[in-house]
Amino acid sequence: MDIKVPEIGESILEVVLGQWNKENGSSVKQDELLLELETDKVNLDILAETSGVLEILVEGGETVEVGTVIGRLKEGAVATPEEQEEDSKDSKDSKDSEDSEDSEDSEDSEDSEDSEAAANIPVNPAVKKLAKERNIDLSTVQGSGRDGRILVDDLPAEAPKKTEAKVSAPASTSATSSAGNADDKRSKRVPMTPIRKRIAEKLLSVRQQTAMLTTFNEIDMLRLMQLRKNHQEAFQRKHDVKLGFMSFFVKACVESLKDYPEVNARIDGGDIVYQNFYDIGIAVGGKKGLVVPIIRDADRLHFDEIEKVIRDFAERAANNKLGLEEIQGGTFTISNGGVYGSVLSTPLLNPPQCGILGMHAIQERPVVINGEIVIRPIMNVALSYDHQLIDGSQAVGFLKQIKTYIEDPEEMLLEL
Repeated sequence: MDIKVPEIGESILEVVLGQWNKENGSSVKQDELLLELETDKVNLDILAETSGVLEILVEGGETVEVGTVIGRLKEGAVATPEEQEEDSKDSKDSKDSEDSEDSEDSEDSEDSEDSEAAANIPVNPAVKKLAKERNIDLSTVQGSGRDGRILVDDLPAEAPKKTEAKVSAPASTSATSSAGNADDKRSKRVPMTPIRKRIAEKLLSVRQQTAMLTTFNEIDMLRLMQLRKNHQEAFQRKHDVKLGFMSFFVKACVESLKDYPEVNARIDGGDIVYQNFYDIGIAVGGKKGLVVPIIRDADRLHFDEIEKVIRDFAERAANNKLGLEEIQGGTFTISNGGVYGSVLSTPLLNPPQCGILGMHAIQERPVVINGEIVIRPIMNVALSYDHQLIDGSQAVGFLKQIKTYIEDPEEMLLEL
């Protein structure tokens, strides 16, 4: 039986093979994990569809196209756990005997064992290459992936420096060396991961293929903060999740999208597709970069359900466990740069969506209310939109509607 790279999604044409969990010629049981495929969006586990003997055709770390045959399973007898344990025991006894006979070469033996152990450490694509470039011993690295698998992010920036006497070179020589060789000791070269390449390509295409414009406003968060503080304890006790600001903004966006359907629409060739459903993307940071999982039918969810979905997304994004179907589609996106301390930014569109809301950090500022200067917690908000579809008056009206809902949350809660 051929082991092929499955079709993962319309936009995914190639994958990077992870390290095989089984050696070539070893016995494999049905549903046993063979390897992990790394794409520009998600990682995918490949399981054995049947029991048999594994034949590896493409080694881990290679980039291959979807549909490529990367291995085969020769159906036949598979060693039982008892037999495998016996083989392991025999192998261990044999090794112990050899070690006893070669005790005089113990140092060489230890070096060999360390090298073999490092070679058998489960790693993700490009890890071995990077480790070699940085002179890092993989046996000293603690992996954070499945079964202790070492990921690129687990590698230190460089190997621990050894204390050495250095001879200072003349400044002119140093400058000449730097200009002549970009890869000197003061710089390092690291290959881009597939997801980082995809992010770069997508962000560049946004600038080239959309007429993106951004409008700004600021929101007085006082009433919402008071409401949240007054009901946080009871909400958390009843629903087992904290009441955050994001659920209010999701609700405010949904209600505003109903009033401004162009912001929820998309362009398809020469047509405008008005979408009468509200799948809201929430931008979250993961180990491999920014991902945007989708809250499906957000208009049908209660506040606690939205908070639980967002919490689940954040936890799984941190471990690269989001499924491809969870990050595809969406009609509108919310990005909260405030969690990183940003006070103002221009969020980039997530095509084919035509609108994205940027939230920012809350700051106390002096403002004039009813002719008096008072201190209020203010959040800057930004709406980036595709001017090909959305007029400036619609964009401004949409953002002002969100401002109204957040500054007067009771109106939104009572659906007035």
